Amino acid sequence: MRALSLYFLLLAQTILHAQDGTKVDCRFLSLDTQNELPKMLVLSGKDAQASLTVPTGSISDKVTCFSQTDTFTFLSAADQKPIATAKISPNIKAAILVFVPGPPAASTPTWRIFVVEDSPKNFPDGGAFVANFHSQDIRFIIGETKLILKPGSIHGVPMPAKRDSFNMAPVAFQFQQDGAWIGASETMLRFLPKTNYLMFTFMDKTSGRPRVVTFQDSKFAVAE
Repeated sequence: MRALSLYFLLLAQTILHAQDGTKVDCRFLSLDTQNELPKMLVLSGKDAQASLTVPTGSISDKVTCFSQTDTFTFLSAADQKPIATAKISPNIKAAILVFVPGPPAASTPTWRIFVVEDSPKNFPDGGAFVANFHSQDIRFIIGETKLILKPGSIHGVPMPAKRDSFNMAPVAFQFQQDGAWIGASETMLRFLPKTNYLMFTFMDKTSGRPRVVTFQDSKFAVAE
């Protein structure tokens, strides 16, 4: 397990023109499954900007992003004001950038970005990736894997070895409440080669309850 690194909004920063800096193949998703992110601009080559739309409930197509430093800034396509920034280590060649909404009471919508290296260590072939954004421990079962995950931690889970004739295996998540484990979700999911699941646990600001959101990724665009 590795500690999460959350990269917060820097409103005053402007986007850097890419020359010979860092290049990362990025895909994007949003944990706000109810509201769409605004259309954004992102560097896609030397001094070139590409329009970026982050879909609701799924992972975007790949966009090659450039920066002179390890900081990548995303602008509103409407007024070219910064929306969020991400700091990506120079040794990361492919990443999934997760947009996490800020407090709903903020006068201006805020976003932070969580960077996940898109590599086999995080995404075992046919398995799952679990990230705990919740403030307490979570407990989950994915096939034979049974694990307690601390706040701010991630874990790559291999494809379950025991699957039924439809390649289905059990998946369950539990949260703590008053010292007891309470079931949040329990289902069967189909696990196949070249397909992964991304699972995020967090506190839903609307309902005030812990929540699990799952994304299916069939592209398996991992770094070489």
